[in-house]
Amino acid sequence: MTEPAVASTSSTTARIVWETADKFLRDVVEEEDYGDFILPFTVLRRLECMLADSKEQVTKYVTALGGLPPHLIDIAVKDRFGLSFYNVSPLDLATIASVDDNVEKSLQSYIAGFSHNIADIWVAFDFTRRVKVLAEANRLHSVVKHFSTLNLSPSILKNTAMGDVFEDVMYRAFNKKGKAAGAFYTPRDAIKLMVDILITNDDHSLAGESALRSIYDPTAGSGGMLLVAQEALRRMNEKIDVTLYGQELMPSAFGLGKADLLIQGGRPDAIKQGNTLVEDLYEGQTFDYVLSNPPFGKDWSADQKPVREQAKVPGSRFSHGLPSTSDGQMLFLAHCAHKLSPAEKNGQGGRAAVVSNASPLFSSDNGPTEIRQWLLDEDLIDAIVALPTDMFYGTGIPTYVWILDTNKTPERKGKIQLIDGSGQYAPMRKPMGEKRREMRKGDRNVLLEAYRAFEHADPAISRVMTPEDFMFRDVPVYRQARFATRFSEEAVDELRSRRDFTVAHIKLLRSLDGTLWNELPKSFPQAAKAAGLKAPIGLVDAVMRVMAAPDDSAPPAVDRRGKPVIADGWKITERVPLSEDLAEHMKREVLPFAPDAAWDESKAKRGNEIPFMRIFYTPKKPRPLAEIDSEVQKLVAELAEMFKAVSEND
Repeated sequence: MTEPAVASTSSTTARIVWETADKFLRDVVEEEDYGDFILPFTVLRRLECMLADSKEQVTKYVTALGGLPPHLIDIAVKDRFGLSFYNVSPLDLATIASVDDNVEKSLQSYIAGFSHNIADIWVAFDFTRRVKVLAEANRLHSVVKHFSTLNLSPSILKNTAMGDVFEDVMYRAFNKKGKAAGAFYTPRDAIKLMVDILITNDDHSLAGESALRSIYDPTAGSGGMLLVAQEALRRMNEKIDVTLYGQELMPSAFGLGKADLLIQGGRPDAIKQGNTLVEDLYEGQTFDYVLSNPPFGKDWSADQKPVREQAKVPGSRFSHGLPSTSDGQMLFLAHCAHKLSPAEKNGQGGRAAVVSNASPLFSSDNGPTEIRQWLLDEDLIDAIVALPTDMFYGTGIPTYVWILDTNKTPERKGKIQLIDGSGQYAPMRKPMGEKRREMRKGDRNVLLEAYRAFEHADPAISRVMTPEDFMFRDVPVYRQARFATRFSEEAVDELRSRRDFTVAHIKLLRSLDGTLWNELPKSFPQAAKAAGLKAPIGLVDAVMRVMAAPDDSAPPAVDRRGKPVIADGWKITERVPLSEDLAEHMKREVLPFAPDAAWDESKAKRGNEIPFMRIFYTPKKPRPLAEIDSEVQKLVAELAEMFKAVSEND
């Protein structure tokens, strides 16, 4: 069957599947919940069709095995028939639909006949409750009969075609849910861009009959990232051996992901259910490719006890720093970095593509700063790509893709590429939740080519930096005060309340008028001693304070200890990239505007940030005043005409 024919068959099948909603679900369930009923039945029918040819033989074989433990039966069936799952019930959908009695009970019995290694799919789908809802509405028989007539056999719909059908049905279902879909469904245009960039440097190593690749997603959702990556690799080499691994917490998303992989010939255990932050179900394993779209702003306070315990172990995934419990994105980023295969002599290593919002780029809390520093020090950040806003179903905020690599190509070592893809999009004809924009193939190719061009890419959308460019020193910059010594009655009045100040001191103060202010710590005690008066340190400081008069012609002021006196209201912090010479930076950025500014490098604080928007910011040239004035005059004239018309009508 040709590709257009396959696409047509997939589209038609998906449409027929979805017709269930209009025919049998309307007025029974909420429209946004249609998918919760249609998707499980689609999976059930596909599994049934996959097992149909060998079901009778498998049932006899399993019966003959008697009371063997389930996992041993699974191994035996796999060895004998090449099946990773099976069903030993004498029923099927057509048999159940042939009569309209006991449909609910028969369907539950049929589901119970599946091998234990896929039983969790039906639990995740909450299938028992869905069936009960349809049965109580007297619609279950009609739904079962409808699906029993659909030919979802692998001979008609190959794995990829069935994947397209499931994808289409999922899209329709999530389109009803709108914004809520964002919790477990990543837009395919975003995934395709991530995958394209992820595998583009591996073209040469993916060839050959013995090519092997592993793909992992710690927040697998509906499994889309794993499947899109697998499909891309097989387009490059149809003989490549790809193994998928995933972990997902949400039961509904886990059920979808596991089912989607299963109906396309995947392993039943490819996706495991569990909390990635609490327990890494693939501990000790690393992978060639890691993809993840972790939840933005996920509060991990409920998980902090096990996370903090793991963080105490040196070199562990969370040992590099812990972000605020209000946002766990950087925990997932650190986790993904740890799951990458280490660099090998043949040039291979692990690569990751991780979605985030802007917070991990510049959050100044200690935890995120430490995690970024670790990524920079280890030279793990290969590129960061800014996506258009309004790209995801659950949020319209700016998003970014971090590309991590444990074994960069020689020309990319010690460098980080920033790619601004925020302008590469087309508006969607029909928004879906918060998603109003999509990246078509042409948009994605612009960014892919920029990545490939690296240092030769268009600087309007691509910049190549070094890790040091993102590390900085926050240097305190101040302007040193300049004081002349001035006697005044106001100064005397301020000192009268002091016990160590006497009337006799007034004559001394008057004699010091006009002397160098910086010399007061010496001149005042000396004059006091000569007059037989005391001048304790507290009084010296008080005299310096009240007799200080700002004078730009005076020398820079220093206090009694010889330390610079900072001018009131003039103390700033200058952020200087670690890659820049401090003196040169100050000469260029500070001294032209404050010639007498000074700084203290010893008090500088180190940090890091990736100021993506600032790097690509291009100031817009203001409109000419004459043009603005012309428009104002035009508006004034129009208003005058309107007032005139109103007056004439009166």
